Amino acid sequence: MRILLTNDDGINAEGLVSLEKIARALSDDIWIVAPEYEQSGASRALTLADPLRVRKVGHQKWAVDGTPTDCVMLASRELIEGVQPDLVLSGVNRGQNIAEDVTLSGTVAGAIEGMALGIPSIALSQSMLAFHDEVIPFWETAEAYGPGIVRRLIELGWPKDVIMNVNFPSRPPEEVTEVEVTRQGFRDTHIRNFDKRIDPRGRNYYWMGFSGQLSNPAEGTDLKAIYGGKISVTPLHIDLTHMETVHKMKGALGGSPPRT
Repeated sequence: MRILLTNDDGINAEGLVSLEKIARALSDDIWIVAPEYEQSGASRALTLADPLRVRKVGHQKWAVDGTPTDCVMLASRELIEGVQPDLVLSGVNRGQNIAEDVTLSGTVAGAIEGMALGIPSIALSQSMLAFHDEVIPFWETAEAYGPGIVRRLIELGWPKDVIMNVNFPSRPPEEVTEVEVTRQGFRDTHIRNFDKRIDPRGRNYYWMGFSGQLSNPAEGTDLKAIYGGKISVTPLHIDLTHMETVHKMKGALGGSPPRT
């Protein structure tokens, strides 16, 4: 099995080391194409206004000064020789990618680009309770359970327009309770915020970030699973159509367009 690895934390990220350990438990044919610099929050951004530089950093391993989407596209169309990958693994992200965060996540986007290219794809993230530099994620949890979960998912299979979003709880391996197949949740609190600061020349600037405030999630959601020490596996797809509203509006808005 040929596996392509990518991430959004960058080519030197600790989580990419964990991802390679997971992948090598499954195959010896591993290719790595990851961003030169951190691309957290890049979502499905594609670099259009600037040229991309590619740097070979090892055997079947490259750094791209672009986004995860750029990386997967270049890997599939240019960098990987011969047979295309059988699987894309994106991660292991430093921090969870759950609830509404999945629409911002470069980790999830790397998997989505793989899916768009016709390759089964899985995003993997290691949850954290705090994101300070001195906090070390439980990488050993992702490494312990990642190979088995990926192997089982491959055995089960999933639709071509779906990716698998796997999140490991912020606990050591022995404290993980179970695996739960979940739906995407939505927080009842707003955790994105910013700091307003002043630079040495007296001009305002802003630094975007997240608060650590917990929400009160519903049962069956990715949020609830992670809070409960479970490994969350969520099938995701990019069809954002809200069908209930489509059906509701068809009778009122369908037909000839209204005039002012």
